[in-house]
Amino acid sequence: MGKHYHTIPILCYCRSLTCVSLILFAIHLLTACDTQRQVSEEPTLTVTLEPLRYFAEAIAGDKFKVISMVPKGSSPETYDPTPQQLVGLDKSIAYLRIGHIGFEQAWMNKLITHAPHLKVFDTSEGIDFIHETAHDHGDHHHEGGIEPHVWNSARNASVITANIYAALCELDSPNEAYYQHRRDSMLEVIAQTDCKVRKMLQQADSTFLIYHPALSYFARDYGLKQICIEEGGKEPSPAHLKELIETCKRDNARVIFVQQEFDTRNARLIADELGIAVVPINPLSYEWQTEMINVAKALAK
Repeated sequence: MGKHYHTIPILCYCRSLTCVSLILFAIHLLTACDTQRQVSEEPTLTVTLEPLRYFAEAIAGDKFKVISMVPKGSSPETYDPTPQQLVGLDKSIAYLRIGHIGFEQAWMNKLITHAPHLKVFDTSEGIDFIHETAHDHGDHHHEGGIEPHVWNSARNASVITANIYAALCELDSPNEAYYQHRRDSMLEVIAQTDCKVRKMLQQADSTFLIYHPALSYFARDYGLKQICIEEGGKEPSPAHLKELIETCKRDNARVIFVQQEFDTRNARLIADELGIAVVPINPLSYEWQTEMINVAKALAK
């Protein structure tokens, strides 16, 4: 009986010790998981639109999470951010702007005021801008007089890529070699895209119509003439439509590009009058390379 009397407390003590050990182990495991989760969460970058997210993600890889302010299907000329987006902006460490698009003209100062911790980088720095005149784009003008659709150009895409690389190196200098490797890969993709487009355009139409002048830099890169259907940023008047039809006949234009953000009725009226093709494009697509090649395919004879 004596041995049995002393065994019970010892067993209870061992069991208590085991429970404590298990609890401590569980706490350690949860803490380790939480720490690992914090370490694995990438810092966030915010960009203005989807094509810029394409370039930023290509260079940032798994080091940053990249989100767009202007979502798919929305116009960066007129878009207003949601309250949820403004709250989410607080989680970003930097903002990469495309340059001079309408959204940035209207909202950039407000975004910086809302999130003063943000570092802002202009990815259009160093681009040879098209400065609009009274004769450009059927009197369609953008604030500041700069044509803002800079990303629809292989030449400009190389500049944008270099600017993103410089921004990431400033934000995360220990991983500079990682970003350099990915920048070089992106520059190779851009060069290959440019080569394919030039080859397709060797026997292409030199003039095309478009509702909103999103391909100004594309046209400049490849020696093409872009005719804009918009008049002063609005629906064209009957007189302007008549003038466009005469210009198309004179210049042998056979393609009208339309974008999902804009009404296509007038484009289809012109197409029916002239018997030419209406081609949907998406210059705001994340798939930058695909869109560049699709435009060239439509113009190739």
